[in-house]
Amino acid sequence: MHKIQIITASNGEEMVVLSKADYDAMVAALMSDAEDDDDVALYDARKAELDADGLLPAEVSIAILRGDHRIKALRASRGLTQQQLAAKTGLGQGFLSDLENGRRNVTDAVAQNLSTVLGVPASWFKG
Repeated sequence: MHKIQIITASNGEEMVVLSKADYDAMVAALMSDAEDDDDVALYDARKAELDADGLLPAEVSIAILRGDHRIKALRASRGLTQQQLAAKTGLGQGFLSDLENGRRNVTDAVAQNLSTVLGVPASWFKG
């Protein structure tokens, strides 16, 4: 901002006089802040919708990006070992190991079983 002048009106109120360019810059900055607020509100609304649909915790997504299989990432985020998940699902520990390492494919029945135990849609395991 450039030269700003403060004057006192006859009623004692202080007033600020500034150039049109400075005024326009202030308005633009305020509009930008309002747009940012709108963007944040939109983001929060969309995130709440995703949370309601079962958004996965960040650590699951990070593990997948690092190369872990979806089953392993979810199992680890739930604090389960392969043996514990095997016991909960009725699947063999070796079979789970094969799934996590890509040596076997997830069938519809296995996807449904894992879905129930791990709390995610069965279709998530078929991707």
